[in-house]
Amino acid sequence: MAMIMAIIVIVVISTILALALSFSAQTSKSTVDLYIYEQANILARSAGEYARLEIGKVAPCTYSGESFTENTYYNITINVNYAYDEAIATCSTGLTHTATSQSANGGRFGAALVDITVEVNDANITSEPIRIFRRKLVEL
Repeated sequence: MAMIMAIIVIVVISTILALALSFSAQTSKSTVDLYIYEQANILARSAGEYARLEIGKVAPCTYSGESFTENTYYNITINVNYAYDEAIATCSTGLTHTATSQSANGGRFGAALVDITVEVNDANITSEPIRIFRRKLVEL
């Protein structure tokens, strides 16, 4: 009888330890996924500010975006489209949409639509691909 009780206790304890180990591994992986997701969100915001800086540094309709990699696994893509009133600038038709405005500054209008995508597609880091998309309107 004591032998059967000892076997039952060993089976119950080993089952509890296996479940604890499984929960620990799952929690660790979800924590890493959450960290990578939050960092991708922060990088998307930073890329928006970077695009805003680049738009302000160059002539109207010149900056069309770029792609780069951060920390070897964050792939960041920036695309910029412009909407200008003809009174401000004339841009190539591929990047620009004609816009009119009845604003207080005499009908002059300019804006840049910035699309930012941050992707992490590395199976060694996350259990599933992470993709953040952010759209920003920059008044010019």
